[in-house]
Amino acid sequence: MQLNHMKLIALDALFPTPGWFWKKRHIKIYVLCVFYMFLLNGCAEKQTESIIRENLFTLQIGRLEDQIAFYNQDGDRGVRRNGLCMSEGIFYISDPEGQKVARFNSYGDILTMIYNEETNPQPLTLKPKRDGESVTRWAFTYPFQKPGKIVINAQKHLYVEDNIPDERQGFDPESKALLDSVVLHFDADGRFLEYLGQEGVGGSPFPRIEGLYTSANDDLAVVCRLPTGWNIYWFDMNGVLLYLIKIKNTSVPIPSDREDVVFASLDNIVADPDARKLYIKIDYYRDTFDDSTNTRTGSESDSSVIWVMRVEDGIYEKNIETPLYESVYMENNRRVVIKIPYTLLGITKGERVFLYFPEENGYALLILDTRESSGIQHQGNIRVDMNELQFNAFDLSREGILSAMLISDWEVKLVWWRTDKFFGEDG
Repeated sequence: MQLNHMKLIALDALFPTPGWFWKKRHIKIYVLCVFYMFLLNGCAEKQTESIIRENLFTLQIGRLEDQIAFYNQDGDRGVRRNGLCMSEGIFYISDPEGQKVARFNSYGDILTMIYNEETNPQPLTLKPKRDGESVTRWAFTYPFQKPGKIVINAQKHLYVEDNIPDERQGFDPESKALLDSVVLHFDADGRFLEYLGQEGVGGSPFPRIEGLYTSANDDLAVVCRLPTGWNIYWFDMNGVLLYLIKIKNTSVPIPSDREDVVFASLDNIVADPDARKLYIKIDYYRDTFDDSTNTRTGSESDSSVIWVMRVEDGIYEKNIETPLYESVYMENNRRVVIKIPYTLLGITKGERVFLYFPEENGYALLILDTRESSGIQHQGNIRVDMNELQFNAFDLSREGILSAMLISDWEVKLVWWRTDKFFGEDG
């Protein structure tokens, strides 16, 4: 593919110290567990009761066609990169330890499977699908390595992150990034079509993939994180690279009234499901000092802002300042409040932003309607059972349905929260 037809947008970003970064990543991995609750549409910030969690079906841990391996061949929990995507009540699950991708209905019936025949037993209930046959339950083979993140477009085409063998991996000395991943493209029947790399179809491997998103016109956005920043690769439905957005570690947008008093940390980047836009959440911190000695004692949260970028030209069309989560505790009979940034979870249709934060007995959720100049807020939380925290994968659909795969020591639960019911027909 000729790269001169692709637009390159170079931006900058500034991160705090590496130690702080890894500590924050550890917290975020722990956070990605369960959620949530919400609220009815309203004209002002208000809280409503939690949404009832709907437990849909349960899978056993194992290597049969209707099971999730979770544990590797040595009995360890492995890398734990299982991916989840829900579309129109159908659940797509990637199983890196089982080296397969399976599709289930909301009752837990397995419908299709793409699997590595060298590491999986022959399916018992699924049969190979041949051209011209009309079957509803079938299987295809593909030599997966470690399938991870997964997404479905409007045509039901499937995109799956996968590692490549060690001998094909590379290293970029400029960004200091390991290049070890590709995105596999399967059609609606599960037939492999092609793989995407940095340049498009058949391109070189990606650095670490943080997210896969489908957008307007069945575009695909691949969000990658590097030691020196973030790269976002934006493809059309034919796998042609349209835009490459580079966010470097030198600067990010900072509110003009705080340029000299804060430093920035880029939290997450997600793609709009209906437009060529990126939502980039940046948290800002300021130094704290001992008043008596005027020596630096640490840092604290200052603010958190979501910047909305047009992909075509890299212009920030607006920004939304988000509230900080308030953590309250008692110290020496004194009430202490610490303000901490939420983490960006995703975007639904209608430009609604979902953010979350872990609480002692579950998770807090904040929803912002960015279409309103007043920034209508919805808040809530849900409780989570401790035995469901072995591993979690979550998916926020375009309509606003929050789905989760919750893994305990013995089983895999598929659940959802119908948060879409609170948005009305305009959502």
